[in-house]
Amino acid sequence: MIRVFIIADSPLTRSGLESLLKARAVKVAGTAANLESADSLLSDAEADAVLIDATGEQPEEFVQTVAESGLASELAVILLADHLPRAFSAAALSTGVRAVLPRDVSQDQLVAALEAAASGLVVVHPADVEAAFPTSAPASRPLAELVEPLTRREREVLQMLAAGLGNKAIAARLAISEHTVKFHVASILGKLGAGSRTEAVSLGIRRGLVLL
Repeated sequence: MIRVFIIADSPLTRSGLESLLKARAVKVAGTAANLESADSLLSDAEADAVLIDATGEQPEEFVQTVAESGLASELAVILLADHLPRAFSAAALSTGVRAVLPRDVSQDQLVAALEAAASGLVVVHPADVEAAFPTSAPASRPLAELVEPLTRREREVLQMLAAGLGNKAIAARLAISEHTVKFHVASILGKLGAGSRTEAVSLGIRRGLVLL
């Protein structure tokens, strides 16, 4: 049984999500109204995943807040949001968030997404696949050979990027510094000709460098 911590500004939304999850035998580890108030509670909650209702938030500011909190580097974070620009999903996933789902997602889909995210997978709603993993060329067009292949360590880092891990989490997994992780990420982007981490993952998938 996974343990989920709920963050939602509305008490009604928190109560609704809590009832929904409990009905599906999901343990609710705690609730909070916002990221700030959740900070002191999460350390004792022993949660596997954090479910955040982002309804009404300003997309760019909210993504920045999530990134600065470092929460996605420590736990599997899933966002629920409606009527947001498609680019929001790509921006959120680039911070380490594991999933961005519409608020009308079914109970089965929500629980499945939470379990997948808690297991280290990234979940993308079908409507957001193109925005989350943009391609720089038509799928039918063959990719040119890389001028310089990725090293073994760079492939490991790319695989972890695909799993939604942030720099801090990658550094811990590989027992290296965050500065070294940043160096590897920059090298990966350069070799793949990618403009972002999400595009690097997309290109890595197309080149067979990322295992799904």
